[in-house]
Amino acid sequence: MGMIMDPQPMVLTGRHVRLEPLGTQHAADLYEAGREASIWRYLPSPGPGSLADMEGWIAGRMARLEPPECIHFAVIARDGERAIGSTAYLDIDREHRTLEIGWTWYGVAYQRTAVNTECKYLLLRYAFDEQNARRVCLKTDSRNARSQRAIERIGGVREGVWRNHRIAWDGADRHSVYFSIIDSEWEAVRDALELRLAQ
Repeated sequence: MGMIMDPQPMVLTGRHVRLEPLGTQHAADLYEAGREASIWRYLPSPGPGSLADMEGWIAGRMARLEPPECIHFAVIARDGERAIGSTAYLDIDREHRTLEIGWTWYGVAYQRTAVNTECKYLLLRYAFDEQNARRVCLKTDSRNARSQRAIERIGGVREGVWRNHRIAWDGADRHSVYFSIIDSEWEAVRDALELRLAQ
């Protein structure tokens, strides 16, 4: 009792990336980074086809901030100081100290690099060490085997599948595979992520 979780928009800085609150100033960079259609295949909406579409996509994310159940971030590559993707805290439940990390995508050049590991590390560390989270959820489309492997690599424990959870933007029945990390697991997960990032 007495522990409070109340995450707010903030800047999280690592060696490779910086996460900062998403805004319209990131639109041009994100439009360039997000041009490859494969990035959006399993996300809840198709990729923006123009800069105006990306500005609209960002506006849609910003509209979800009241009440503050979501915090959306631009992922900034520190080597070029440009936005190369986006991620978010979703479903923030302050009473029960749980949240989800999701809506994550990166430009193709930054996939399968240290970027995802460090992004997840920064978000998990803030959730558990700064905000006393009890559970962090991650979920992905059952068709997205690569994402499932990536979540398992960072320490996510597979919980099960929500069948017919959504209708995907391509019309497919989306079955969502749920993973989580809970507070009792965080120390071991943190140590493993720090070891990977140090290599």
